Amino acid sequence: MWPSPEQPDLGSFLVPLTRELEALGHEVEVASISQRGGSRSKYVRLVREARAAARRFNPDVVFAHFLFPSGAAGALAARAAGAPLVVMAHGQDVANLGRIPGVTAATRWVLHRSSAVIANSRWLASRLTEHISSAEPKIEVADCGVDLEAFSPRPAPEARRSVGWDGEGPAFLCVGSLIERKNVVRLADAFASLERGRLAFVGDGPLRGALEGRANVTMTGRLPQGDVPQWVAACDVLCQPSLIEPFGQATLEAMAMERTVVATTVGGPPEFVTPDAGVLIDPENSDAMAAALERAAAMPSPNPAAREAAASHDVKHQARKMAAVLERAT
Repeated sequence: MWPSPEQPDLGSFLVPLTRELEALGHEVEVASISQRGGSRSKYVRLVREARAAARRFNPDVVFAHFLFPSGAAGALAARAAGAPLVVMAHGQDVANLGRIPGVTAATRWVLHRSSAVIANSRWLASRLTEHISSAEPKIEVADCGVDLEAFSPRPAPEARRSVGWDGEGPAFLCVGSLIERKNVVRLADAFASLERGRLAFVGDGPLRGALEGRANVTMTGRLPQGDVPQWVAACDVLCQPSLIEPFGQATLEAMAMERTVVATTVGGPPEFVTPDAGVLIDPENSDAMAAALERAAAMPSPNPAAREAAASHDVKHQARKMAAVLERAT
């Protein structure tokens, strides 16, 4: 995935990683999809683009994000270039294993042709090996990291004025697609039970209609990645109480901006959210979610401990880890 003017948030987490790989002295050519939905013919176009780029660019290694179908495109590109393949699991690609007919067999084919597999959390690595045990010897854990400069601390009052988000009481923010997995309706219900503060959703999706029109709830729609930090700066607490969150990019970015977080216990967040940085909750416990919002609102804002915890996931450090995997593959 890669951002486009029509889909400015699509795959935006890969842009800083690509930039940092280039800053390390590597040349990077991108073959990508920049649209949501549409017919499956977009994957055929991706295969054609990836193979053409591989023949033209003659890479030392092909790095494919998401195990399938883009991992298959990467495998065919690697074959065209006579280069090794490294694939990265991000979450939904692992969730699809055993759920969509044919995906497990296709993913096993991709992994067999891969020199290495990167998973964005230990939790996701474990889920992958539960389905495909042969992947275990190839797995390394690294995440896409956070740009500590782009997501640097800034004063909340100025940020709130710039985005037009005024109000009294704690300011809660949720960044991500408005889908069932993100647990956005339960979050909105828990917020309503507090009867104070305000809540904003940065993102869009099929559950937007269930959130619009609620008291003290703001909907921004999808925003370019460059606009997101100002909204994070405007909040006191970033909320990502997903039913499952393989890593938790928005949570990490908010922590980098010295914002306390409320995050799920299911997935990657327990690997980097410290007790001083935020509150971890069972995402299906509505009463616990309301209590977690109250606890998080009582924590410091800004919260320097949160940025300290996020610092070890600096995108520069994560890019070096990935570059080392790619170099070993060659």
